[in-house]
Amino acid sequence: MDPRVQQFMAMIKARNPGENEFHQAVQEVAESLIPFIEENPKYKHAKILERIAEPERIIIFRVPWLDDKGEVQINRGYRIQMNSAIGPYKGGLRLHPTVNLGILKFLAFEQVLKNSLTTLPMGGAKGGSDFDPKGKSDNEVMRFCQSFMSELFRYIGNDTDVPAGDIGVGGREIGYLFGQYKRLKNEFTGVLTGKGIEWGGSLIRPEATGYGATYFAQEMLATRGDSLKGKIVCISGSGNVAQYATEKVTEFGGKVVTSSDSNGFIYDPKGIDAEKLKFIMELKNVKRGRIKEYAEKYGVEYFEGKRPWIIKCDMAMPNATQNEINETDAKLLIKNGCICVSEGANMPSTPEAVEVFLNAQILYGPGKAANAGGVATSGLEMTQNSMRLPWSREEVDEKLQTIMKNIHKTCVKYGTKENGFINYVDGANIGGFVKVANAMIAQGVV
Repeated sequence: MDPRVQQFMAMIKARNPGENEFHQAVQEVAESLIPFIEENPKYKHAKILERIAEPERIIIFRVPWLDDKGEVQINRGYRIQMNSAIGPYKGGLRLHPTVNLGILKFLAFEQVLKNSLTTLPMGGAKGGSDFDPKGKSDNEVMRFCQSFMSELFRYIGNDTDVPAGDIGVGGREIGYLFGQYKRLKNEFTGVLTGKGIEWGGSLIRPEATGYGATYFAQEMLATRGDSLKGKIVCISGSGNVAQYATEKVTEFGGKVVTSSDSNGFIYDPKGIDAEKLKFIMELKNVKRGRIKEYAEKYGVEYFEGKRPWIIKCDMAMPNATQNEINETDAKLLIKNGCICVSEGANMPSTPEAVEVFLNAQILYGPGKAANAGGVATSGLEMTQNSMRLPWSREEVDEKLQTIMKNIHKTCVKYGTKENGFINYVDGANIGGFVKVANAMIAQGVV
């Protein structure tokens, strides 16, 4: 490791003990940025890297709620307001038992650079709770969301901080959260994104992350005169991102052969077509069942407790969670002929896996670039709310495609090496950093 990176990381670890995911995210960015900062002393003098690695504000609060048996349950709520140099804080809320300060700080840190890459005026934030919506009734989820928002509402607003959904927070949860905010503030504003179409939501928002990661993959492939047509694609996850990535890959002529959840994955060599995808959407979005039921219905193989990266493919789209591709998985993907990885999840590849991809010089789109379509469309939802005007599906999709193309251009600008190889990790990190850094310098030491 570069001694300068080592020194910087020693400081980060000392200030943030035990927050391993946060350390990982900061180190990955520091490795790209520190050589760039050395060549641009104004950023070094203003200590921009040290400042963006420190949240502007952290809010931690108690969330008490009543379950259906009338018993009091207590969870912990968080909001990490990381950086507001280029716009109001923007980032999702995650409801999952694994949620802790380190995970949310990593997500908020990534969000700052991701939001910058979209070119929209959005700062970075993240939040959530260790509450698990799985197995809870609608009424229990509603009571939790109302209690959560009863504290969070003090710190957010359409010009201050605009949360969105993430793992465990879909349309149902956004509805309950928005209803409570409206009740407490006595105002109807675009304070949350991912809202229902009937009450301020944007068309294409549910599809945006999966569509965007596919558009980004198509742009990467085009740099080598290739396309998605005829490609075998392994996708992890079976939620929102995975569903719409599957839809768009299929539309572009690729064949998606896997889908997964936390229990295991299915392998369908014939491909997950529109009819099968409809079954997955019903299973996951309505019945909230397990992906194993797909294997039972369509008579395909189910791999209990495993991830899809053992299946031979041309392209991988990790759409589930952080660190789901390790070094062994990455080597196996390369060995089996994978030429492209486009990340729909946040930091789904370990540092060792990323190194394997970069050393093999395959097309590797890191999450902060490849999955920025979701937050970009949240930004478009904010614009529509401010204008009090909805856009058509075609208008939003066209804007999303333009944003993903521009993110790709930024990555190419800052990530192209002397031999012509495009290092999308460096490109995304430096491209996202420059805009935020320049804004911070212009605004003084605040």
